[in-house]
Amino acid sequence: MATAQVVRSEWTKIRSVASTVWTLSTAVVVTIALGMLISALSKNEFDNLSQREKLSFDPTFISFAGTGLGQLAMIVFGVLVVSNEYSTGMIRASLAAVPKRGVFLFSKLAVATALVFVVGMATSFATFFLGQLMLGDLKASIGDDGVLRAVFGGGLYMTLIALFSMGVATMLRSPMLSLGILMPFFFLISNILGNVSATEKVGRFLPDQAGSKIMQVVTPVDDDTPYGPWGGLGIMALWVIAAVVGGYVLLKRRDAQ
Repeated sequence: MATAQVVRSEWTKIRSVASTVWTLSTAVVVTIALGMLISALSKNEFDNLSQREKLSFDPTFISFAGTGLGQLAMIVFGVLVVSNEYSTGMIRASLAAVPKRGVFLFSKLAVATALVFVVGMATSFATFFLGQLMLGDLKASIGDDGVLRAVFGGGLYMTLIALFSMGVATMLRSPMLSLGILMPFFFLISNILGNVSATEKVGRFLPDQAGSKIMQVVTPVDDDTPYGPWGGLGIMALWVIAAVVGGYVLLKRRDAQ
């Protein structure tokens, strides 16, 4: 089967499965709605902040407050895109039709990543503009220094989260096992490691902690992170590459199950 045919096949698989469509929709709604809510609350509480907190106030980053929860839906999407075929047993038929496993895997990842990129970018820009609307006179402008980078970076962040999940799901094959590891890791473990003084220097190099730096415009007064926005995204990209390469190596070496 030609590569173009494989790509079309993967696109058909993704858009024909209701769960993948719903998870993307959930990511959009949750990210935007929570971002608007936190932005509105931040505006109301601004006068109660200390002078130190006001100096670190980042209207752009606040509008992305919903990303932490919205990314969980992106994780589910990434896992389902890969592991649905394993859970249904269709992986045998897919690999029989496309015996070149590299073509099979990277066609799947390319289609899913392109879709997430478009959705992630649209969500990021909508989140920013609606969040700034809630912030009123505290808002940032898209033309301010670092803001466009942060908004564009928000879309890249969501894309990399989904791609990382696809790589992990390719390695583990099981949707339950993949979600059982990824959801607690991003929702709980990473936050704990990144916010506890004994482990924060390690936590800041985890994919979500490093990658979210790209959405930050104002550096907090006490921030001693040894990398900048693009450096953080680069660290996240290395995690993604490791996950995808690991998935490819294991897919090449084992039988379809």
